[in-house]
Amino acid sequence: MSVLLAGGWQVPAGAVAWAVVVAVAGGLLTEIGPWYRRLRKPSWQPPDWAFGPAWTLIFLLAAAAAVLAWNGAPEGAAHLRVVVLYVVNGVLNVGWSLFFFRLRRPDLALVEVVALWLSILAMVIGVAPLSGLAALLLAPYLAWVTFAAALNRAVVRLNPRRA
Repeated sequence: MSVLLAGGWQVPAGAVAWAVVVAVAGGLLTEIGPWYRRLRKPSWQPPDWAFGPAWTLIFLLAAAAAVLAWNGAPEGAAHLRVVVLYVVNGVLNVGWSLFFFRLRRPDLALVEVVALWLSILAMVIGVAPLSGLAALLLAPYLAWVTFAAALNRAVVRLNPRRA
């Protein structure tokens, strides 16, 4: 825990706050209503209840990775790079929920998820020189979004008129 608090409490608090903002914004845009329930989904889709715990773990790991990367970064430009990587990723994360659930456009969400996936890869590559552990903590996020992209693609294929 002392590694996470090397820069004081502000950095961990800021990382957790950003994770909460992204999670809440995405959650507010996610509407599991009649439209979603009518979509045809692949048999391998996890139950709806599994998504909350998965995202909670991913956001906690990403926040810890942000703190480790920040603490491993020299001052200035490296800190800015960490912030930019996380802000861009957070916006893209929320954007997927906007396209898929709020706008009811799984087809556009499928295009957007590519950008989200690339932003996670950029985070892994960007934080790896600062902290190998931070990069490793982002691996579940990359794996989950890879799975989510495949799921998104399946929904688009199974629902051509709705997509």
